[in-house]
Amino acid sequence: MPLLMSGIHAGATMDSGLFQTLMRNQYGTQRLLVAQRWQQLLAGLSAQPETRKVQLVNQFFATQVRYRTDQLLYKQQDYWATPLETLGQGLGDCEDYAIAKYASLRMLGIADNKLRLIYVKAQIGGPRSQEFQAHMVLGYYPTPSSQPIILDSLTSAILPAAKRTDLYPVFSFNSEGLWTATSTHSVADPRARLSRWHSVLKKMEQQGVRW
Repeated sequence: MPLLMSGIHAGATMDSGLFQTLMRNQYGTQRLLVAQRWQQLLAGLSAQPETRKVQLVNQFFATQVRYRTDQLLYKQQDYWATPLETLGQGLGDCEDYAIAKYASLRMLGIADNKLRLIYVKAQIGGPRSQEFQAHMVLGYYPTPSSQPIILDSLTSAILPAAKRTDLYPVFSFNSEGLWTATSTHSVADPRARLSRWHSVLKKMEQQGVRW
């Protein structure tokens, strides 16, 4: 595979040689094979329609990563992992799934204004439940005025936001802006407001994913 993956443009590029070296050194040969399958998936999807890219990236992480809390995996209350860490462990929580899918779709040329990581309150236990937990999903906006399609670690199904009545948005962000649940324009620089987001973007760059 070439050093910079061909056919994947603009939004993000991957130094696949560096990424594979780090994966092999830190996580071993078996996890390197998973990373290579991820890179092959991205290369094979470069000319596909956006909806196809979204479906197959979502499917890949649903099958290749198992849920594990930050406390169990990293001995921290809230840790945001890079795609290298998530694929290397084969484990992650909701933020890790969302970040890995976001990075994948950006490398597939999907514009940043079509993608947002969305913090929500997720209703647990059915429509009458009063129990909620903090959760993160990835939203894909086919057009600027459309409702987002939700990619969620809790389910492999990709559904429009209107059908996810169990999710209550709090705020959303990407690498360009941060929005409250009621705002239509960016209200802040996410790198300034979200230190973990700033840190994970910087770490991704060190691992070969460049914006």
